[in-house]
Order: sequence, then structure tokens, then C-alpha cells
Amino acid sequence: MGLCESTLPQMGRALRPQEKDVLKSPLIIFVVGGPGCGKGTQCRNMASKYGFCHVGLGQLLREEAQRRTPRGRQIRDIMQQGRLVPTGLILDMISDNLLSRPESRGFLIDGFPRELEQAKEFERIVGRAPNIVMGFDCSMETMVRRVLRRGQVEHRADDSEPAIRKRLETHYTLCEPVLTFYQQKNLLRNRLNSRYFLRLAQHEGSRFWKEKDVRHRMREGLPQHEGDPSTPGGRCSLTKPIKYRNQ
Repeated sequence: MGLCESTLPQMGRALRPQEKDVLKSPLIIFVVGGPGCGKGTQCRNMASKYGFCHVGLGQLLREEAQRRTPRGRQIRDIMQQGRLVPTGLILDMISDNLLSRPESRGFLIDGFPRELEQAKEFERIVGRAPNIVMGFDCSMETMVRRVLRRGQVEHRADDSEPAIRKRLETHYTLCEPVLTFYQQKNLLRNRLNSRYFLRLAQHEGSRFWKEKDVRHRMREGLPQHEGDPSTPGGRCSLTKPIKYRNQ
């Protein structure tokens, strides 16, 4: 896909057995959704409230793109064009980040996986699947508006309107197989409104996040809860399959 990608790793490095052992215990939650859907904000809120580590893939890539190195320039060029950075580099960045925090009880990995190959490569390299995958969604025009405003405030070169629309086009094309992959594994939870999870967690209190309870409930699938006024009929469900709305 061009000279700028040719020198970036296409496959992630294999982890040593002892590195895989380190990553067997912590909870790993993938959070997927288009740019500007609110996943980063909610991940930061959840990480702060419940003591998880927030691994923001977009932030990691932007930090790398700002480096005055050949790799940094290549990543910056790819991001400004709204294309995906090669899977190998993504996997290396994520695994290195997880391994650097062996004491963490859990990770919220924001913006990953972005395509099916990344999902499969994570399991091959790390030797396990995530505990749960959460999908955030809102309308395309809302995402465009939010990201344009963010670009103005934060002066982010990859938040120009042509790049945003290219990223959204890429996201909707590549994300559907990812959602199907995790739905078939019974790991996908629907997040049509980014406030549901936070309200649910606040309603449950700290008991929900005691580790044994978390592991059990994430394996079994989160149940429905009454009384959330933001959902039709006051009901919040995280168990129905997600359907992205390309509006």
C-alpha cells in the first residue's frame, strides 16, 4: 500500500512463554467504535473509577507519530491519509504496553482491534482472547462533528475532515467482520449509548468490580438491569448483538 508502509512490521513479534504467563491473569477488555463515538472518554472514566489501565491505541500512535524518526514520519503519513497502520506495529505497541504494567488488575484497550486480522493476531501472539469486547456507536455526522471540534482544540493533524471521513469509511468496512468474530465467541456486548456502561457500573457499585464477580459475570454475559431512564422503558441491556448505523 505504498512505500511508507514497507518498512513497518506487518506481523507482531512472538511473545516468550513467560511473557504470555504475565498476560493470563489480568482482565482484558477491548473497546471498539468509530472516531469520536465517545469510547476514549468513557474508557478514561472507567479506568479512573475502577482502577484499570487505559491503553489508548490512538494516543500511542499519535505519540509515536510525533517522534522525529523515520518510523514516526511513516506513521504520521499513514494517519493523515486516514489509513490503517500495519498490524505488526499495532500488536507490538499493545503487547509492550501491557507487559510494562504487570501489576495491573485489568486493561481497557481503546480502539482495538480495527480489523479482523488484528483480532486473530492478538490471540495468536498473546495466547488468549479478551474477556469481553464492548462496541460504542453513534451517527456518522455526530462523529464527524465531534472529531472536527477535537481537532480544532487539540490541533491534531489526523482530525481534518477528509481524513475523518476516510477513517469512518475504513472503520465501517473493516469493523463488521470483527463484530461478527466476537459475537460468535459470545464476547461482544452492545453499546449503542456510551452512558449505559457507566450508569450500570455506578448502580452496581464496587461489588460489581470485585475480581471474582467480574470474571464470572463477564464469562456469563452481563444481565439486564431495570431503572436506567436513558433506555426505552427504563431497561439497559448489554447482551443484544450490536448493529452499527452508518448514518
